[in-house]
Amino acid sequence: MGKCFSSLKRHHNLQADDSSVKEFQHFSKGFKQQAGTSSTIAQHNAAFRSNSKLAMQTSFSSIGNARYCRNQPKLSNEMSNCKNLQRNGAKNAYSEGVSTSFQAIQKLVAMFAYESRSDEELEFQKGDIMYLMENSNLDWWYVRNMKGKQGFVPSSFVAFVKTPQAEEWFAGRIPRTVAERLVVDNHFPPGTFLVREREVDQLEYALTIRDMDTGHGPCVKHYRVRQTDDAQGYFISHKAVFKSLDALVKYYSERPEGLCHVLTLPAPRMVPVRPDLSYSTQHNWEIPRHELTLAHRLDNGNFGEVWFGLWRNKVEVAVKKLKTGTMSSDAFLSEANIMKQCSHNNLVRLFAVCTNEEPFLIITEFMPNGSLQSFLRAQETDEKGVNTGRPKNLLSMQAMIDICAQVANGMKYLEERKLVHRDLAARNVLVGDKISGVPVVKVADFGLARKLMEEDIYEAHAGAKFPLKWTAPESAVQGTFTVKSDVWSYGVLLYEIFTRGATPYPELNNKEVVEQVVIGYRMSCPRSIESEKQDSLNRIYEQVMLKCWDKNPDCRPTFEALYHYFDDFFVSQQPNYIPSY
Repeated sequence: MGKCFSSLKRHHNLQADDSSVKEFQHFSKGFKQQAGTSSTIAQHNAAFRSNSKLAMQTSFSSIGNARYCRNQPKLSNEMSNCKNLQRNGAKNAYSEGVSTSFQAIQKLVAMFAYESRSDEELEFQKGDIMYLMENSNLDWWYVRNMKGKQGFVPSSFVAFVKTPQAEEWFAGRIPRTVAERLVVDNHFPPGTFLVREREVDQLEYALTIRDMDTGHGPCVKHYRVRQTDDAQGYFISHKAVFKSLDALVKYYSERPEGLCHVLTLPAPRMVPVRPDLSYSTQHNWEIPRHELTLAHRLDNGNFGEVWFGLWRNKVEVAVKKLKTGTMSSDAFLSEANIMKQCSHNNLVRLFAVCTNEEPFLIITEFMPNGSLQSFLRAQETDEKGVNTGRPKNLLSMQAMIDICAQVANGMKYLEERKLVHRDLAARNVLVGDKISGVPVVKVADFGLARKLMEEDIYEAHAGAKFPLKWTAPESAVQGTFTVKSDVWSYGVLLYEIFTRGATPYPELNNKEVVEQVVIGYRMSCPRSIESEKQDSLNRIYEQVMLKCWDKNPDCRPTFEALYHYFDDFFVSQQPNYIPSY
């Protein structure tokens, strides 16, 4: 077994000390006791592959794990190939079985606690050590814990030991705005920091640090972390090059050396959204109705009611009940399948459906603060419950810009997959918890979503109803929808955000809106009593909103451009990345 391990180490150019060899030899003994495990995993993954030719994207915390594994062979716990290699004397020939045998002992560490929801899953606490046995499923990995128990765990909750992903300060591939929110919480001291993968260049990283600006309070500084040309080192300044990100962080934790502040405290990671209700529902997302308990109604819309509920009496979910006769079972499943394929941090996650009888049910993640429309319009009440007329959720300009970026980020994901939403509005954006005063928002209600054909145009059926005040003129008149008609709706959504949820075109009815918009009428710029805020609004109105409302759809911006516009909105006030001196 030692020779086999050595050949594996040479083949993969991996470093292993004597303790690792002993650990491998000890751990491998358990495989003989696991007859049937490989076939069990194979059965699970066959079911997974048959159900999900999906365009899945991991959550922020799991991007690093996905990149780490991308070029590695799929893992298996079959040791026979390793033994055959040793017996046949093969030393350097490639063997999938050989590579998987070594990889099967790769250590994982739990970055968050996880409570299992089905018999196939493994429960763990933060910091627990596990061994990776199989990873062909992007969202669920098969592992073995230190006590010998085996099961599936969500990949976004774990990381490989001795990699950046296993460090508390590593945030993965997150937007700049999210990084800033994570470090500026008032409870954190100056020097609170994180390291993130840059969105525009995955070969580079950024160091984000909380600082104090005299007279202005907390601020955030960003430093680009580059790799050397031979990819063997990392540096912020050429004066100091390090073999690893960990060494770089330790160095600047002891001295600032040109940074705005010495590194003090890793910013807390965002807890990832569970990929599914459970491992079993990923493969079989038609669930029995009796597993759901509907507690109270949240909303009532054109297509049905939305309820707060519990799955198996412990998992909070939102349940959408479609009105009877809204659509056929096949059509409903087709729509739900589109939602199931979408996995992004700014899109509401679909977990399961109930279609055996009407009303059909869609089960999604629960967003505790309701729709963005109601969030913006909410007003305070006094101790007697009387409405005071004062806004309940006052948002700074920075927070509103951040919300604009989050929505554009979710829509960018749909745009990349040629999906048209057709009903983008504040009522269909849901609000979660706040991070440093900025709410997390996610685009919801894919009930109208359609996959575009090759010509990138979708034609609505005769008699279809549209939310006309949010609908592009070509869609309202001709019934044709494209991603660029969603961009028009996004411009109207911006009006809602900057007017605290005001109804668009307040002086016009639906018929008048269509008539006036077709001949060139556009809403005026939102107004603010604060001069600095008005300057920003004027800039957004001229540079974004009017362009979203261009008569020619081809002249409207992409969601990718809109996302980067808002994500970098305040960059002009300071350099994007500050050079270290």
